[in-house]
Amino acid sequence: MRLETAHVTNFRSVDDSEEFSVSPITCLVGKNEAGKSAILLAMAALNSHASTPAILDKERDYPRRLLTQYGVRHPEEDAIAISTTWELTSLEMAQVAALVGSGVVTSNKVKILRRYGSKLPEVEASINYGSAIKSLYEKFSIDEAEAATIGKIGTTSELINRLKELSALTDRQKALKAHLDEHGSVKSQVDALIRSLMPKFMYFSSYDRMDGAIQIEHTRNLIKNNNIELDQHRGQKLFAEFLEYAGVPIGEITSVNTYETFNARLQAASNNITDQILEYWTQNPDLSVNVRVEQARSGDPEPLNSGTIAWARINNSLHRVDTPFSERSAGFVWFFSFLVKFAQVKDEQTPVVLLLDEPGLTLHGKAQADLLRFFAEKLAPHHQIIFSTHSPFMVPADDLPSVRIVEDQVEMKGPRRVPLGTKVRSDVLTRDPDTIFPLQGALGYEITQSLFVGKHTLLVEGPGDILYLQSLSDALKRRGRAGLDARWTLCPAGGIDKIRPFMSLFGANDLQVAVLTDEAQGDKRKIEDMKRSDILKAGHLYTMADFLGRSEADIEDMFEPEVFASILNGTYELEEPRRATKENLSAAKPHTERLLKQAEAFFAVMPPSVPNFDHYAPAFWLIKNPKLLDAKGATVARSLDRAQRVFDTFNSLLE
Repeated sequence: MRLETAHVTNFRSVDDSEEFSVSPITCLVGKNEAGKSAILLAMAALNSHASTPAILDKERDYPRRLLTQYGVRHPEEDAIAISTTWELTSLEMAQVAALVGSGVVTSNKVKILRRYGSKLPEVEASINYGSAIKSLYEKFSIDEAEAATIGKIGTTSELINRLKELSALTDRQKALKAHLDEHGSVKSQVDALIRSLMPKFMYFSSYDRMDGAIQIEHTRNLIKNNNIELDQHRGQKLFAEFLEYAGVPIGEITSVNTYETFNARLQAASNNITDQILEYWTQNPDLSVNVRVEQARSGDPEPLNSGTIAWARINNSLHRVDTPFSERSAGFVWFFSFLVKFAQVKDEQTPVVLLLDEPGLTLHGKAQADLLRFFAEKLAPHHQIIFSTHSPFMVPADDLPSVRIVEDQVEMKGPRRVPLGTKVRSDVLTRDPDTIFPLQGALGYEITQSLFVGKHTLLVEGPGDILYLQSLSDALKRRGRAGLDARWTLCPAGGIDKIRPFMSLFGANDLQVAVLTDEAQGDKRKIEDMKRSDILKAGHLYTMADFLGRSEADIEDMFEPEVFASILNGTYELEEPRRATKENLSAAKPHTERLLKQAEAFFAVMPPSVPNFDHYAPAFWLIKNPKLLDAKGATVARSLDRAQRVFDTFNSLLE
């Protein structure tokens, strides 16, 4: 099951968060006291993992200013604290079908919520009760006469009651009744199965730090007596997990009875853990981890002064010194401990949803980027992650659609500030500069590395678009026609999702900004929302679809198919029988007019000797081979006429 949306209500500072979508990795950004922790805690209460139990407590968790009105606000049912929607996989849908019959559950989307006072989450699945009853009748061979004695019913709950009311049952009706008495209604069966499939939520706000050494015998006794989970032993537990992670479980350390074997195992463990840690710790490549197991020295503090001691030592080859793990920087100790802890999480048999509250606070900005990479590469393939932050370097600037803004909003009623509660928004633009500061910091670092802005800036999708526009503009000028006005500075924004952040960063700099973007399926709503948001002047945002009168279009669609085919042939030096033509491009992707998609499909079946198609290479070839656009012919003329309309539109904005 995959979590798709969440909606928190009636929980601490959250009156109504409004529904927000959840990605494989979702980042909650907001300032301190905005309510990020409240959002995570409410989600944890939906179906908490045994290791991080969370329950809903009305007196503690219901918004305090409204607590005395609880009965009035919720007279019939207890208040909902968390409501979610999930998508079931095809395998899970097959499990449901095997349980209650094919076609009984009609959608792979289910809603799951949790109320105050409830022992279990409530499941709302789309059930076709007609199909459910038909499936039951077929399973137990209920004939028309037997069905007629039962009568017309709407749900399996009604069927259960009707069978109880009948004074005389046939053998098949008795078998049906026994089945329903044992398993319950179809809804209860579906609900129970979905609850069993639903991932658990693991909430973390404090992060354990590994001890630098442990006494083996003492730790083994703690594990044996189930005392290792106590708070005072969490550092020891993490060290035991560290040994497991390194490949030398604590139970095997003292079982080796020859020096060479014992030494080889420890060296292998040291090399293994060093390779795994340094994959994600790029701050200092000169470090290595050494695992040592020695007899205790009487002068060491208890309990390290007796028995067998396992040590974690960190060697710095640059300074040629090794130090105890516990004496390394706070950032390194945190990062090392986190990787050891969460490397175990990926081995959970049932997927979990990880709720991480402010991870990586002690880390340098680059180390926080390493942590994000660990999330993406090691955790996200197995589990969904929702984490909160107010650090600019924990904001995934390369995945802005996964960022959610968390604000504690108020409204003014006369001189009074009236709370609206915590809101979660996918719109990264906000009225509160403190809230958006981490996002500005992240994008200020990322975008300014590649963007060059001028007084009049025309934002396009990427560098390939710039080259195409320059080629077309130059070709028009060579013919004595008007190209793109030289006052426009062409700037690659990196996609429709980065236009809003660009404006939040540079919009106050008295720039004139216009946008020319591609339009594909799924972009229309974003584009319409942007036009309505007034982040750009009216009439300053156009898509290629606007100019071509289509529902979808890319910059490549300014060219006639014959011209674009010639560009591809020149770029990739295609010869017969592999040369691109209007006809074989269309045949490669027959249900779209988008030349870009046709080209991708055309190159997908090329032999390995032909280079892979990319968006930039044809544009780069065209800028070096301008004579293609100097050719006489109707196809080139129509291509230039389209470009002329685009340039005239944007040039008019300067007037």
